[in-house]
Amino acid sequence: MKHNHNDGVGIERQLHDPVADRLVPLEPLDLSRIHSIDDLVRAMSKTAFTGRQLGEAADVLEAMARDKECFVVMSLAGAMTVAKQGLIIAELIDRGIVNTIVSTGALMAHGLVEATGRAHFRHNPELSDEELYEAGYNRVYDTLEPEQNLDDVERVIFHVLEQWDANEVLCSYKLNRAIGAYLAKHAQGQKGILKSAFEKDVPVFVPAFTDSELGLDLALANRLRNKETKPKLRFDPFEDLEYFAATLLKQKRLGIFTIGGGVPRNWSQQFGPFLELRHRRLGEDVPLKRYHFGVRICPEPVHWGGLSGSPYSEAISWGKFVPPAEGGKFGEVFLDATVGLPLIVAAVLERLDKDKNASVTTDKKKEKSLAPR
Repeated sequence: MKHNHNDGVGIERQLHDPVADRLVPLEPLDLSRIHSIDDLVRAMSKTAFTGRQLGEAADVLEAMARDKECFVVMSLAGAMTVAKQGLIIAELIDRGIVNTIVSTGALMAHGLVEATGRAHFRHNPELSDEELYEAGYNRVYDTLEPEQNLDDVERVIFHVLEQWDANEVLCSYKLNRAIGAYLAKHAQGQKGILKSAFEKDVPVFVPAFTDSELGLDLALANRLRNKETKPKLRFDPFEDLEYFAATLLKQKRLGIFTIGGGVPRNWSQQFGPFLELRHRRLGEDVPLKRYHFGVRICPEPVHWGGLSGSPYSEAISWGKFVPPAEGGKFGEVFLDATVGLPLIVAAVLERLDKDKNASVTTDKKKEKSLAPR
């Protein structure tokens, strides 16, 4: 039976040579050649699926870190400090890789637990949540936050608020800076996000401020001040918005490193649309700025429709990111951040340290060669 060539069946395909087409070949992950975390992450970038995503995200973070004209925003959601990832974030601040933080208030409050020398604990699944409540243990999945920790955190925040001038309007970055100053003075043997942020002059924003222990502590402090007939402390979130926008406007290039999603991610990303609206609706003479780099670690799938799962390609349509065709570079990893964050950051720090050590060695060789004999 002859096939009718017009119906598409039987038409001979012209098979291409992938080498001639310059396709990038994958490589087997050879553990015998892996001697460091960076070796592993680089090898993963030449494999497939989430491994390749992780390796490519490390390349984008490295590009951000090496670009001296790139100002990096880190947005944080989820229980990252309860999950003991806080020192990684502090390290990124200390190294100058991250230049500002946008976070949930809960993440900052739980980070204060670490920064003041207290601990979180492993949950014993044999204990019911009713028993945990009676004992004063708050459960975050497989980890416990003792209520006593939060009482201790409240004392720190109350001390800071007691020193606050009631004539000065509060906002989250100002309060977080004051907490960081307190930690720098009173928790010198400890390390934490807010302490590092204060020492490196990195502003920390909490856009959903009342949705946190920080917000509740301010509410309690104001109720106490009301009883004592003291003036209430006023809080204005628009001071955060304007300061964030003014800070980013000064920068030549922008990058964002996002853990999870939620309000911190959207609040950070709406900077571009905010400028566009000021330009288009108010006639302000402001440049239209978008993020050039983006790294996102979040396991939320896109098909549920939430912002946490939306890809960077969607954000391009909102004017939040520079398209890849115009130089935008993005890495998205659909993975638990307690796995992805340590691997990506460790690999990038290893690369930067390797260059630093190589530079020191070269300088020493030059000095030796120039020394009189």
